This record gives sequence, structure tokens and C-alpha cells, in this order.
Amino acid sequence: MTVLHRDRAAGELALDAAFAELERVENVMSLYRTESEISRLNREGALNGPDQYLVEVLRFAREISASSNGAFDVTVQPLWSLHAAALKEGRLPDAMAVSEARSRVDWRRVEAGVERVVLHGEGTAITLNGIAQGFAVDVVLRTLRAHGVQHALIDTGELGAMGRNAEDAAWTVGIQHPRSQEALATVTRLEDRCLATSGDYQTAFNADFSRHHVFDPATGVSPGALASVSVAAPTGMGADALSTTLMVMGAERGMEWLATFADTDALLIFKDGHRTMTPGFLVLA
Repeated sequence: MTVLHRDRAAGELALDAAFAELERVENVMSLYRTESEISRLNREGALNGPDQYLVEVLRFAREISASSNGAFDVTVQPLWSLHAAALKEGRLPDAMAVSEARSRVDWRRVEAGVERVVLHGEGTAITLNGIAQGFAVDVVLRTLRAHGVQHALIDTGELGAMGRNAEDAAWTVGIQHPRSQEALATVTRLEDRCLATSGDYQTAFNADFSRHHVFDPATGVSPGALASVSVAAPTGMGADALSTTLMVMGAERGMEWLATFADTDALLIFKDGHRTMTPGFLVLA
């Protein structure tokens, strides 16, 4: 986190509050913490008295699932678990196993109420890895604003910017090249928007990136056309969910769907290296 503030003590207090909020998000949404709310929900199938952050994210996820005809789906966790287990054995899961796991994927199985969250159906499990990092950006920015911060750049795995940098210019950020860990695909500017990138390289299950951590709920396997999608949007949660959804939908259908969202732009990089982007996506280099 980079915060600009005239009062150093006030800026540090704001940062402390923001990091405390990040810890809350982790305790609610991290699959790597066995006692997080999402881990308990996946084990038990229901959760009483959920943190309202969980309810907020699940309700937004449901909206995106409905508007994308299920291209975004937090219940793809059985597919992730299947592929992760097969990877440990140095193989990919067979078609029958994929089909069985896919039968447990359906975003309509998730019921998110203020007092109780329920996963309906046998074997239903969720992952928020396609939305939680973006939500964390929003939480941090809200916290900083509440502490009087007007200028900041945040990186929680996804990026969020408000105000201006120390040179009184828009914040400049880089986008990872999907085929070179040491290179940037491009550089862009962020001013009071958030940026999220989904890519086939982030967790790949095979050498040619044809199987990776983004799953198409309709097929049970990874979508084949795009190497990465970067979305700039007013909120981190929106940018994160939309970048994941566009990976699944592909360029033609995805760009048409994206046009329904205000002040939102995208850069799509195909597996063969060519690119397409919305007119409002600023490319500096």
C-alpha cells in the first residue's frame, strides 16, 4: 500500500486500519486458512451468523453469475480440487472425473442470507479466488477514505487507485505478460479505478497452459482462447469478477457483455499473442 498524506502519523494510522481489514477478509475468505468462514462453510454446508463481508461478496457473485448466464460461478471448487489432486500425481483428471465434478457446479446452489449461508446439494463447495482479492481492494480503499486519505495505490493481488501520485499525475501500473514472468504486457494509468487481471499462467496444470485455474462451468475444463484478461472498473470486486468471467466467455461474447457495465474497460490477450481492447483502455507502452 502506498498512501500520500500530509500528516505521517495519520497516514500510518490509516494503513494500520487497512491492514486490519485485510486480516478480516483473509479470516473470512481464504481457502488456505482451515478455520476461515469459507473453509468451515465448505466442510459443514452451512454457516450461521456469517460475516457481512461474506454475504456482500456472495450476493455480488450471484448477480454476475445471473447476468453472465453462469459463466462466473463460485461453486467451481470441486473442479479445482480435482485438478489439484491430479497434479500431485503428475497427470490430468480423466473426462469421467471431470464430468462428475462438474455435476456439482451450479451457482444457484448458494443461498446467502444475513443470518445464514447455505450450500445446497451434495458436494457443493465454493471458492472466492475470482472475486475476493478485488473485494479486498474495495475494503482497503473504503477504510483509507474513512481515515481521511485521498491519494493511494493498493495492491492486494489486484490493484486499486484513488487520487493522484506524488507527481500529481494518475498512478502508473504494469500488467504482467502472460508468457514471460520477467516482462510486462503493457503499462497503463489508473485514476479512481481498480484493475484486475486473470490469466492462464497464474496456476497452470500442464505445460501448454490449456488447463489452468479458470474453469468454464459449462464444460468443466479451462476456456481455450485467451491467455489473460485485464479489466479496469470502478470497484475492485467488479474488476476481479469481470476479468474471470471474460476469460470464460471469450472475446466476442465477453466484450458484448462488458459493454453493459459503466466506466469499465478491458484488455484481452489471446494465446497466440494478439490483443483486443476497449477504446477506453489506456496503453502507455
